[in-house]
Amino acid sequence: MSRSGQGAGRPPLAIAAGSSRSAAQPVDSGFDGQMALGLVGLGVVGHVLRSRRFYEKVAVAAIVLGALRGIGQDNRASTMARLQAWDKQQIQRMERKAQRQGRTVTGSARMARSGPPRGLAGAGPQN
Repeated sequence: MSRSGQGAGRPPLAIAAGSSRSAAQPVDSGFDGQMALGLVGLGVVGHVLRSRRFYEKVAVAAIVLGALRGIGQDNRASTMARLQAWDKQQIQRMERKAQRQGRTVTGSARMARSGPPRGLAGAGPQN
């Protein structure tokens, strides 16, 4: 069986049994290819550095980052202020609660020392 068309003069590509890779491998370009890619990369970098648009984007990015940093600092400061205010309220609440309990304890001790209540119905012997 003969082949006609584009690859008629070349032998068919053999695929190794059990191989998962394609038979067509890219050709290693070597030093010349690397040099060409390096020069293209240098040209792109040079073009970007000469571009006014690039510097505008860098300036906008610097402004945005500065603003975000300021927002973050303000957020941390306000969070700390809210936390300190809440802590102060909790301490005051606990102090008021302790004072109320202290008065209750002293009041109940005074009541126990005074004896049974007077003048209430069913509180003591009736005359």
